Amino acid sequence: MSDHESSPMATSDRHDLVISDLTVEFTKGDYTVRPLDQLDVTVPSGSLALLLGPSGCGKTTLLSCLAAILRPTSGSITYGPSNITRLSGRPLTDYRRHGVGVVFQAFNLVPSLNAVENVMVPMRSAGVKQSGARQRAVELLERMGLGDRLDHLPSGLSGGQQQRVAIARAVALDPPVILADEPTAHLDYVQVEGVLRLIRGLTDGGRIVIVSTHDDRMLPLADQIIEMRPNFSRTEDVAPTTVTMAAGQHLFRQGDPSDLIYVVDSGRIDVVREAPDGEIPLASLGPGEHLGEMGPLFGLPRSASARAAVDTSLTGYTAKAFRDLVGAERLPSLIRGR
Repeated sequence: MSDHESSPMATSDRHDLVISDLTVEFTKGDYTVRPLDQLDVTVPSGSLALLLGPSGCGKTTLLSCLAAILRPTSGSITYGPSNITRLSGRPLTDYRRHGVGVVFQAFNLVPSLNAVENVMVPMRSAGVKQSGARQRAVELLERMGLGDRLDHLPSGLSGGQQQRVAIARAVALDPPVILADEPTAHLDYVQVEGVLRLIRGLTDGGRIVIVSTHDDRMLPLADQIIEMRPNFSRTEDVAPTTVTMAAGQHLFRQGDPSDLIYVVDSGRIDVVREAPDGEIPLASLGPGEHLGEMGPLFGLPRSASARAAVDTSLTGYTAKAFRDLVGAERLPSLIRGR
């Protein structure tokens, strides 16, 4: 048995991953954000599962729980006899080293280390001898088609090659569970094809692979689709809330959790979408006009930012209160009008 196979987690005896009643809850002001709300999922051994959903829907939160980085509010994650959510001390360290491998969206390679040395990092941290770690790293990189790039630094590798190194590093200790966060986000069309084949192949031998993605090219490869959406719940039955803002003050920012729908009482609100090259104006709303309805009604994060153009007063309504205010029959036309 080689050094990297010495952990009890690195075994061909694979199990299903069972997520039961998993809830993660954050409270902010008078509302509660539950990116995960009583999630029940079983991912069978040897399968590829995709996490699908808009930004802010809990995909990264779930990956963090699966990686034992974040402890959920309630519920459990079990793999065979191990309850991952209750691990602490040495068993937790062992799980993070040997039980799960993570492929990051931005690769997260060490810039000063070459390809072989990057793959060796988790093995050396786990106590694998230098010679054994290097041999394993070379074998993995050659299997990934990088036999001629072993001594290259990340800066000398293409995006697709860097992601292959990251995948090799994630499987170096042969963990039974692999997590990948948007693994094709920074790859061009040609690079994606090879990486997709590698990710699909990671399930060989019963390994479980769970991928968070917006890339619909992965859909045909999946054994299981886990659709996710955020859950925003009021902590109490809150009455309409009056908000007074000074000019230039933000009501909310793009990507924030959605809580209330607002009606402008006086003043003016500018709505803009934040883009890499600057802001894109979407609307300028005055008295009697409303904003922010899409997030609370459909469980989505804020899709744009809103700030006061002048001193402004608004009234904020819960989704239910807004429905009561405008009437259910008028709601579809109001949404289409936005």
